Amino acid sequence: MNTFQYRVVSIDGDYAHLERIDEPSEELKLVARALLPPEITEGTKLLYEWMQYSIMI
Repeated sequence: MNTFQYRVVSIDGDYAHLERIDEPSEELKLVARALLPPEITEGTKLLYEWMQYSIMI
């Protein structure tokens, strides 16, 4: 099973731009906000595992 860590760089309407922080790359990932926890803000750190996003504490 793969797990990835992301940081919310920006929120643009119904989408969020995520930056991978466990393996930095220059490419941002565009994700529909419906797939993310509703309480995210810019700078929130997320964990992706088992095809779900959760907020990292």
